[in-house]
Amino acid sequence: MSKVLGSQADVLAQIKETIKQKHVELLHLQFVDIEGILKHVTVTAEQLDDVVEGKIMFDGSSIKGFSPINRSDLYLLPDLNTFAVLPWTVEEGYAEARFLCSVTNPDGTLFEGDPRNVLKKTVERAAQKGYTISVGPELEFFLFKTDENGNPTTEPQDNGGYFEPSPKDLGERVRLAIYRALKAMGFTIEASHHEVAEGQHEINFKYADALGAADNATTYKWVVKTIASQYGLHATFMPKPVFGINGSGMHVNMSLFKDGENAFFDPSDENQLSATAYQFIAGLLKNVKSFAAVTNPLVNSYKRLVPGYEAPCYIAWSASNRSALIRIPAKRGVATRVELRCPDPSANPYLAYAIIAAAGLDGVENGLQAPAPIDEDIFHMSEERRAELGIENLPGSLGKAIEELEAGTIGRDTLGEHVFNEYVAMKKAEWDSYRTAVHAWEIEQYQGKF
Repeated sequence: MSKVLGSQADVLAQIKETIKQKHVELLHLQFVDIEGILKHVTVTAEQLDDVVEGKIMFDGSSIKGFSPINRSDLYLLPDLNTFAVLPWTVEEGYAEARFLCSVTNPDGTLFEGDPRNVLKKTVERAAQKGYTISVGPELEFFLFKTDENGNPTTEPQDNGGYFEPSPKDLGERVRLAIYRALKAMGFTIEASHHEVAEGQHEINFKYADALGAADNATTYKWVVKTIASQYGLHATFMPKPVFGINGSGMHVNMSLFKDGENAFFDPSDENQLSATAYQFIAGLLKNVKSFAAVTNPLVNSYKRLVPGYEAPCYIAWSASNRSALIRIPAKRGVATRVELRCPDPSANPYLAYAIIAAAGLDGVENGLQAPAPIDEDIFHMSEERRAELGIENLPGSLGKAIEELEAGTIGRDTLGEHVFNEYVAMKKAEWDSYRTAVHAWEIEQYQGKF
């Protein structure tokens, strides 16, 4: 959503006028849990004053990873800039709207277990150094057919390929409906197209400040799923739903601004990158193993991070090389940015953007030096050549990523004790559940043979 300009009183006045004009009856107060799953409670528009004052309470012990039952009362404090009428609810004389909220304790302080509040702390850390953080995410998704009971199948909606138009691209109508819904909610859409894999799509929206970008990514995933269901389809942001074809990524483009200028741009440099940009890159390279469990949070995430499907699995950077983990898109000046290519769209955007920014800031604050860029095709490089160049691998499984997260410091420092401990416990349980389950592959390979 585009931020509304003006004082909070002005914004609230605009909201009240919209509620009146659009006949909004219900307000959905939304927030995310530690996994990034959207939750909401619905109240009537007559309760707007209580909503704005943060008086709407909920049971935090019912949200996984939030509060124990003996300290379960939590409150929702809406960000007025996230107010949006939901276009699919609008009828003659009726509509619904939503706010994205931060979670607070009964005394009004920010609840440490709220992922939105985690990102706010990283934004504040950057601000103390004079920086604002700009983020432009690119989230891919699949559209699958559903069965007679409305449950998702693994059959893609179409067999189209990269940038293919109709009639091969059967998702155009769905993407158009998604585009219109997002635009009505304040998004600026920059591009929409069919992706490489069958049934895979991408809709790009304009970059924003870090918190706004996480709000946008959360809203985008919700809208995509909601609109797809209206067409009898299931939209999934699962990173690798089908073996043998490309998975879905969430490339994260990030830059720092200082005094209104892009701190990553230096026209005198060979790559037109500043010392700050190189330090930021160095921080990402140093910490990426430690934060992979946050940016790539599922067992399934590591089925995508394998050679042969365009997803980066080697730790290197380049000014243009798409086989590297980090690349610098061609645009310079105000558009200069660092693109991290490993994250996937199952990640909690608030935690992911917080830890990526924190890793880059680690490089800036400590004056880290970036290694030489790798311009060769790493995907087709021999293991010996990679070893010669000192190119390491990302963690190969969620289990290994959890070990790296616990061994490093970036996770605990960025997420805080509460979220870090709950997140690690949650992911360990997920990994153990997968590790001890008997999978179809094992039955196919071993049951008859042994």
